[in-house]
Amino acid sequence: MDLKRLEIKKNIQKAEDKNLSFRVFELNSNTIQEYLQPHKKDHFCILIIETGKIQLHIEEKIHFLKEGKISIIFPDQVNFLSNPSTDLSGKIVLFEEVLFCSDILKNELSSYNVNLSENLNCLLLAQNEFDHGIHTISEIQTIYNNPTLIKKEQARFFIKVFLLGLIESVHGQHPVFNPETESDKQVYFQFKKLLNQHFKTQRTVQYYAGKLVVTPKKLNILTKKYCGETAINAVHNRILTEIKRQLLFSDLSHKEIAFDLGFSSPSALNKFVRAKLKETPTELQNELAQIYTA
Repeated sequence: MDLKRLEIKKNIQKAEDKNLSFRVFELNSNTIQEYLQPHKKDHFCILIIETGKIQLHIEEKIHFLKEGKISIIFPDQVNFLSNPSTDLSGKIVLFEEVLFCSDILKNELSSYNVNLSENLNCLLLAQNEFDHGIHTISEIQTIYNNPTLIKKEQARFFIKVFLLGLIESVHGQHPVFNPETESDKQVYFQFKKLLNQHFKTQRTVQYYAGKLVVTPKKLNILTKKYCGETAINAVHNRILTEIKRQLLFSDLSHKEIAFDLGFSSPSALNKFVRAKLKETPTELQNELAQIYTA
């Protein structure tokens, strides 16, 4: 049976959430109920533990979260929570990929701290850093509870600052890689560079594997290792991110977007978006407009 996939647009805490790309709410025994079974999310999730304990299962690993710990769960990581203590409290922050530059988090900054999608799964901060983080999240929650167009932009900025602070905090905490691992890391970086250059015209794993002089199987192993997704999903997600950006920020027609991104026709673009998101480009564009410009 397929794992349940939680969608941020279906997580409605209040009426305004239909036009918001983020959520901030209390972490307690009531709000974690849907997280107690294995699932995936289509968005980032930040767990901040202020009191109590809980176990976080991500893929094959178990992280023991307690007071002062923070976890970032990346989109499409298989995860669930277990064994919450009765005094559990904290914050949950959810936010979408498209606006918060997940490519930067997962790819460009990987050379600064490789494999962010694992290294950010469990963090224990110094008390002053944790207190500062709680203050930032409280600012975001205040905006979330009473959003305006300007305040929404402020919240997005605060979340980026918070994430960059966490990335800085884990820099240098992980062991130096041996030459073999270093070589693998460079192949992955080259793949992401090639993908950003050629995703509009080249969409097969075989193409990128050939350019990198590795087998498609090897490339798939590396993408799973460093960004938690298969090589073909990395290609498709890069295309999908560009579709969202063009629908949201450009004045191009759907036909122009289709041909710019290498689709043979508008109907091919339609088919791709529907297969990935179960909605049409028009529906997606209207949804993005409501979220980011309302």
